Amino acid sequence: MSTMMREILEAERPDLVVYTGDVIASNKSPDPVRAFREALAVPEELQIPWAAVFGNHDSEAPDFTREQLHKLQLTHQYCYAKPDPPHVHGSGNYVLEILDEQQLPAAALYFLDTGSYSSLVHRGIGYYDWIRRSQIDWYTNTSYQLTVNNGGSPLPSLGFFHIPLPEYSDIWDFTICYGQKLDRLICAPPLNTGFFAAMVEMGDIMGTFVGHDHGNDFWGTLQGIRLCYGRTTRNAYLNQPFTTGARVIQLTEGQRSFDTWLHLEDGTIVRDQPKHMPEGRPLQVE
Repeated sequence: MSTMMREILEAERPDLVVYTGDVIASNKSPDPVRAFREALAVPEELQIPWAAVFGNHDSEAPDFTREQLHKLQLTHQYCYAKPDPPHVHGSGNYVLEILDEQQLPAAALYFLDTGSYSSLVHRGIGYYDWIRRSQIDWYTNTSYQLTVNNGGSPLPSLGFFHIPLPEYSDIWDFTICYGQKLDRLICAPPLNTGFFAAMVEMGDIMGTFVGHDHGNDFWGTLQGIRLCYGRTTRNAYLNQPFTTGARVIQLTEGQRSFDTWLHLEDGTIVRDQPKHMPEGRPLQVE
């Protein structure tokens, strides 16, 4: 994986590398700290800024918490993550502002912790975790302040987290999408806590990017927001070939738009992914 990462980064020369979770499998590593540092070695060696959110596998080891993981990433020279805001659920919730040539805020990148597994199993609610109310409040408050600072106009923004929102299932089932869904299920949480609605209301986030489902790389648009998967760097859990790689994102300065494409391990650049027509009744928006 490190060879692939190095080749892609040297070819694309990004300004920022984002890990969308499951950086390590902590319960399968005899030394999670060393494993985490090794996973981050390439951008550190190439002196490329990087940031990360955490997935369900990152903190499965009983003696390795997400708080420890977040503190660990902050010790790296080229890590651009920030300390956690107070009284916000999870670890690894932060926002990065991107400045233009005049050193004024031109865009924002939100990073949120989608947790690991449900804490409500005793109430019959199992499966994966979800974005909590305190995180949504933090996002809306932060977004509001950035909008005020920008003269009342929302900053063009992107969101990064690990576990997909329930709306990812909606776009595959009811809208036109582009890309592949090779996982049997879209492993979204069982509860919809309203983060997507908050993004629509705030009007700043143009697109979101998630990991979690190793065989999915599709994207689709709902209510003006592009919901995107990345591209896995490890072909796990799949019984068919799926070339590993990365998703590249390019923001357009001064505009509310971005472009994105796949850069695969074998060097292939995929800009036009296969079209998928909705399997259910198309969503009607009036």
